[in-house]
Amino acid sequence: MNHFDFSVIAQAWPFLLDGLVFSLQLTAVGFAGGLVLGIGLALVRHLEVPVASQLASAYITLIRSVPLIMVLFWFFFLMPLVLMWMTGASRPVQIGPVWTAFVTFTLFEAAYYAEIIRAGFKSIAKGQYGACRALGMSTWQGYRLIILPQVLRVVSPILLTQTIILFQDTSLVYVLSVTDLLGAASKIAQRDARLVEMYLAVAVIYMVLCSATSQLVAVLKSRYAVPGRR
Repeated sequence: MNHFDFSVIAQAWPFLLDGLVFSLQLTAVGFAGGLVLGIGLALVRHLEVPVASQLASAYITLIRSVPLIMVLFWFFFLMPLVLMWMTGASRPVQIGPVWTAFVTFTLFEAAYYAEIIRAGFKSIAKGQYGACRALGMSTWQGYRLIILPQVLRVVSPILLTQTIILFQDTSLVYVLSVTDLLGAASKIAQRDARLVEMYLAVAVIYMVLCSATSQLVAVLKSRYAVPGRR
């Protein structure tokens, strides 16, 4: 402990804060984009739309069967070649690590959110669907105004738990040399030879943010729990 110099954390805080902001931005985009796409995938599977349902199922199975870091590498290294082939360019169309991170996290999280929301659809009483038809609502109106709000309320604790995992997974963009929270700490640690102080600071930040969000999850579970199953 005598060799620790925690003053370097204070000195590096502005750079760490920039990395934290990027991690939070990536989490927000991954959550928002993944949720929208996930709702679409869940609806397609729940309504058993011909062909589209099978394609959505295959996509979800594929994404959930491989590690996120593999998807990051696939998109970063293969998508430029695919775009070159599609556009007829003479060389690979570079996407860049930042865009790779945002797009990949959105596509990856959509598969997990889709399954969470599909489970939420199954938890809604069949009478709710019948009531929508009895009121003369179209399928779109019934799901948008009646069914989906109930589903999102029921699955909100699980969605938030998955988002905590998403925030933790943002550290993987370090392999693309993107300056997220972990990336910022690593650069300072290697520059100043203060690995223990920097990585400990990152661990504390992750612990505080994830613990606080976990408490919110507990509150939501208690509020939306089915009576007798708390």
